[in-house]
Amino acid sequence: MSLSYRQPGVVLTDRHFTVPLDHADPSGETIVLYAREVVAGDKAHQDLPWLVYLQGGPGFGANRFIGKGAWLGRALKEFRVLLLDQRGTGHSTPANRQTLPLRGGPAEQARYLTRFRADSIVRDCELIRREVTGGAPWTVLGQSFGGFCAATYLSTAPEGLTAAVVTGGLPSLDAHADDVYRAAYPRIERKVAAHYARYPQDVDRARRIADHLLSHDVVLPGGYRLTAEAFQSLGILLGGSEGSHRLHYLLEDAFVRTPQGPALSDAFQEEVQGLLSYAGHPLYALVHEAIYGQDERPTAWSAERVRAEFPQFDAAKTLAGDAPLLFTGESVHPWMFDCDPALRPLRETAELLAARTDWTPLYDPARLAANEVPVAAAVYHDDMYVDTAHSLATARAVRGLRTWVTDEFEHDGVRAGGPRVLDRLLALTRDEA
Repeated sequence: MSLSYRQPGVVLTDRHFTVPLDHADPSGETIVLYAREVVAGDKAHQDLPWLVYLQGGPGFGANRFIGKGAWLGRALKEFRVLLLDQRGTGHSTPANRQTLPLRGGPAEQARYLTRFRADSIVRDCELIRREVTGGAPWTVLGQSFGGFCAATYLSTAPEGLTAAVVTGGLPSLDAHADDVYRAAYPRIERKVAAHYARYPQDVDRARRIADHLLSHDVVLPGGYRLTAEAFQSLGILLGGSEGSHRLHYLLEDAFVRTPQGPALSDAFQEEVQGLLSYAGHPLYALVHEAIYGQDERPTAWSAERVRAEFPQFDAAKTLAGDAPLLFTGESVHPWMFDCDPALRPLRETAELLAARTDWTPLYDPARLAANEVPVAAAVYHDDMYVDTAHSLATARAVRGLRTWVTDEFEHDGVRAGGPRVLDRLLALTRDEA
């Protein structure tokens, strides 16, 4: 039974859907997906077109809005919105260190998680669409990894779409994970340089923290082992609109004086624990590189291997000289499964996924070249998370896709820009801009 309730200006309805774990075996095991239906309070009884939102990640549940925050207010002017918790995330059937042992050992867990990529998410959407809309097509809004899912949607089930809107998430159609990270590390280095140009005092602060971590064994209050590499991974903040400022304020209060000498403050440790822990989104670490798997080549801890090609990211080598410490960005490394207590029990499962050699293609270039669905994409200039050149190559490969290339926003533009980003992209799909 669906439950409806109100927040300022909106009516929310909790929806649950039962879908096959493996869509190739529709009569087999099932899982439950959760989605939150949202409609403007003054339109609650109107027959409105639907927009389904696919969150970035992978591994994150849909945004938990209060009222009409960010882009949602613009969408609610004309749509009934479905905020989907993709399989394994949010309030859907979970996949984490507590639940995955129900599948069996690491081999069974890894096999289970191969069904948590964009192809399965799109098939989930198609089953849900038929139930929710009565078979009518809907509009999809894909943020980041949600845009990857939108590209898979256009490749496999375009008949289900009235339009597709992508924000910061046009994937390469054929790049291996190695190609993704070879493009990423120079981009990350530029973001770090821009941060230090804004906050030059952070050069010494970051070096001091890294030096402390190289000479001390630091375990955070929640059990996370904070190494220099883990500290560098806080650079993931630099891809967001407020990330540089957040990193600056974090660094400025890192140390306190104690009877034993300088130590990392409790406040710093507590905030870092929250930023680095994967307890709330373990799927991000487990299947992040798998979203690039499309052939017989294993991903094989791509970000870790490719990082070795960029020795300027080595903290120990940096501190032996006088160069600024480089932070890293959106990448998953095997050491995370040692540092993070939420991931430690899943290390062998992650190794098996990294070694897998039978990934199926996620995109159909021929079908995309013949696309008839109106598509518009915001491509953020020098996006830290998704390579701009890869995105523009894909834009050229999808028939009729219109791009809005902008340096006004970072990767989270659809949130930070309020209604403007969605408004512009919807206009592009309708030839109104």
